[in-house]
Amino acid sequence: MISCTEFVLLYSELFKFIDKKEGKDGVMKYWEYISDTYVADLLGKAVEKEGLKGCWDYWSKSLNEEACDFKMTLDEEGNDFSIYMSGCPSKKLINEHAYMQPYEDYCGHCAILYDRVLRNYGIEMYDHDYSKVKDCKCVEHYRRMKK
Repeated sequence: MISCTEFVLLYSELFKFIDKKEGKDGVMKYWEYISDTYVADLLGKAVEKEGLKGCWDYWSKSLNEEACDFKMTLDEEGNDFSIYMSGCPSKKLINEHAYMQPYEDYCGHCAILYDRVLRNYGIEMYDHDYSKVKDCKCVEHYRRMKK
């Protein structure tokens, strides 16, 4: 099976192409399309079945398949799930290719892809830190939305 990391450079170039043709709004629409079609099916099913634990199940599988260096926490009683990425292989791959200029907001797709799906199941990304993405690090926090 081919890992999604095999396509990272292509994704970055595609985001730049769309941005050049349609601006940032075009890129956002593309990310929303991916969220609504691909991510909604996989992440949505996991969360529909297991609630917040479905987030744990989904990312345990996907982040391990991508060979990420990460830590996750799940507090079902406190309705909190967090991902602490200390080594994103996608961003590392982009950084290693000095001959190409990566899409400036490459990592922005994560917030769009996942929060969009999770809100349909009453879960929101309530905090994130993308200030260290150049070092392949980020943090995302999710919780059940208050009714």
